[in-house]
Amino acid sequence: MADATDDRLRLLIERIERLEEEKKGTADDIRDVYAEAKAVGYDTKIMRQIVRLRKMKPNDREEQETILETYKNALGMG
Repeated sequence: MADATDDRLRLLIERIERLEEEKKGTADDIRDVYAEAKAVGYDTKIMRQIVRLRKMKPNDREEQETILETYKNALGMG
C-alpha cells in the first residue's frame, strides 16, 4: 500500500511542478505582451487596470467605481 501511496504522491507533485512551469511560461508571455504594448506607446499600468476591471462582475465594477468617485469627491479631486 505504501508503494501505491508513494507513487500517487510523486505523480501529484510532478503534476504540480509541470503546472507551475506552465504558469511561469504564461507569466513570461504576458510580460512580453506588456513590453510590446509599452514599446508601441501604450500605458501598461492602465492596461493592467483594464484587464483587472474586465475580470470583475459588472455590479462589482460599478460599486467600486461609485465608491472611488465618492472618495475622490470627498477629497476635492472630483
